[in-house]
Amino acid sequence: MTESEFNLHNPQPLLIVISGPSGVGKDSVVQALKARGLPFHFVVTATTRQPRADEQDGKDYFFVSKEEFAHMIENDEMFEYAIVYNDYKGNSKKQVRDALSSGQDVIMRLDVQGAATVRKLAPEALLIFLTTQSEHELVERLKGRKSDSAEDLSLRIATAQRELKRAIEFDYVIVNSDGCLNETVETVIAIIRAEHHRVNPRKVNL
Repeated sequence: MTESEFNLHNPQPLLIVISGPSGVGKDSVVQALKARGLPFHFVVTATTRQPRADEQDGKDYFFVSKEEFAHMIENDEMFEYAIVYNDYKGNSKKQVRDALSSGQDVIMRLDVQGAATVRKLAPEALLIFLTTQSEHELVERLKGRKSDSAEDLSLRIATAQRELKRAIEFDYVIVNSDGCLNETVETVIAIIRAEHHRVNPRKVNL
């Protein structure tokens, strides 16, 4: 490594993936990070699912039709995408590349499938896995949402239980306990700060 590559005053931007099963609090953690006003670029995911009552198009997600999503795939515009609970979800290449080239750390909120795709495309990405104190707690959180049909809930629970076993594929694991959101966010920030002090920094090439 040359001296110019090792520069704490101008660190390499990180591509950070916040992931974990449905119900672990990915959205809450990302929203809390946004509220801190830190110099991160938060990638807005495109999805074909219907918005929930408190979600805004262009802020929480880009809500698009399946036809629009298929068009983006055909035009090779997607960095990663997957079918999640019968709907498409993914992120555009341009949004990620533009943010990284600006020198900003980029944060992506992804399901476990999406995180695995990013690891293949960008091995130097920083992958953080959120989990709960126990599988029982995760199941209770999913039941408490009351936004899914019985069939969809069963699918979410089965998928989440399977995804909990994939934590070993990630760089860091954080237990996001009920009532401890602030501590979780502080841990995420501490990980990012520590990564910027690595002797051999991650360098993402897309």
